[in-house]
Amino acid sequence: MVSNRCKIAVKTELRKLGLHFVVVDLGEVEIMEDISMAQREQLKKALSESGIELMDDKKAVLIGKIKNTVIEMVHYPGEIIKKKFSVHISEKLNYDYTYLSNLFSEVQGMTIAQFIISHKIERIKELIIYDELSITEIAYKMNYSSVAHLSNQFKKETGLTPSHFKNLKDKQRTPIEDIGNPI
Repeated sequence: MVSNRCKIAVKTELRKLGLHFVVVDLGEVEIMEDISMAQREQLKKALSESGIELMDDKKAVLIGKIKNTVIEMVHYPGEIIKKKFSVHISEKLNYDYTYLSNLFSEVQGMTIAQFIISHKIERIKELIIYDELSITEIAYKMNYSSVAHLSNQFKKETGLTPSHFKNLKDKQRTPIEDIGNPI
């Protein structure tokens, strides 16, 4: 699950099956009762129709948790995180970062750092489009060391400077759920 809309869809499907949930969060669901194989298949089918995958494989679940942690850090931060992303991810998931990084690269074909940068660039595009913050304020909010660092990374990823992007009439953005996924 990568958005609040996904969480709502999951809650709706669980209710339809008469299942009571304790937690429905980005990447995880905890239900109160045991789920039958028939209910599991119904849930899997219903979620699939909404574009949501039910994961069983432990590695796939961990990859999902890594992705959701990045999405939470970049798109829905409660506060500005002033520690390295690698430290935050490792602490949140209780795994060594090297293990997480190797697993992620093996399965996704890109590093966690590349995944983070892709999400940061999409978030920067969103903030530029909103036009409520200056590039300096965006750089601070997105935890860049300087405007130059943000601008260089933005140009490397998009081929445009943030200023040029701001002046485009047709600003292209990638939906959160499509970032880092093969096309």
